[in-house]
Amino acid sequence: MSAAGQPTDPTDLTKPLAGQQPSSSGPDGTAGAHGAGSDHTAAGAHGAGSTKGGGGGTGPLLTVSNLRKSYGDHVPLRDISLTAAEHECIVLIGASGSGKSTLLRCINLLEVVDDGVITLDGTDITDPRVNADRVRSDVGMVFQSYNLFPHMSVLDNIMLAPRKVRGVGKATARADAMAMLERVGLANKAKARPDQLSGGQQQRVAIARALVNKPRLMLFDEVTSALDPELVGEVLALLTELKTEGMTMLVATHEMSFARDVADRVLFLADGQVAESGPPEQVLAAPQDPRTQRFLRRMLG
Repeated sequence: MSAAGQPTDPTDLTKPLAGQQPSSSGPDGTAGAHGAGSDHTAAGAHGAGSTKGGGGGTGPLLTVSNLRKSYGDHVPLRDISLTAAEHECIVLIGASGSGKSTLLRCINLLEVVDDGVITLDGTDITDPRVNADRVRSDVGMVFQSYNLFPHMSVLDNIMLAPRKVRGVGKATARADAMAMLERVGLANKAKARPDQLSGGQQQRVAIARALVNKPRLMLFDEVTSALDPELVGEVLALLTELKTEGMTMLVATHEMSFARDVADRVLFLADGQVAESGPPEQVLAAPQDPRTQRFLRRMLG
């Protein structure tokens, strides 16, 4: 939004980022600077004209209105609507195939929606004129697969997008990357290669890579599902810290204890729709929808 609280003209977001290399985006829409084979990396970095910094509005940071997404006869999202206020943590729960991952991918512009509108701080980011890398400067995303470059050090993995996409100088990019490694408790692993780290450590590096771009909204898609049980806690602890610090977050997870203890709101997705929404003590302890009740019985025993 502008300082006057008016929605930003989407054409403000159509220009390439300062210092951005010619596009060679992969099939998932991530910036070419992440390199061939790095599908699902947290893309983008802020530049002139991004929505970073917000406007003078008092509305939600994120609005999803009547979203529909299909793949042939398969329709993972059917008329989904939600809002996320700044600093709010929303946890998405639901069975596999309920649309959680597809919803997050649509918000990060990794999927083209069939119908509906997504706005970020008042800007319609589903407008086809919008530059996806500018949007991803404000929206970081972390997946269950870490997708770190195996031939690069941890530090170089985090420096890559600021250097190649934003054109940040090497010294500044290095300082920012080290600050993020300090933030996630892995400064002593800066020179290590990804295969020298545990799964939990690799996921924390992936989170640091997303945070280095200073996003306003973070999307987490089942970030603990590929981890050994003993490593889940360290990643959830980091997400809890981010929530405490005020990061706006959408988290798709099967970790019901995290949803209960950390979420401001829980959304239960079923059949491509938001079947139930409310504070965790309502949705998890006293669900009203029979589908929510059945899901929780399976999850909690």
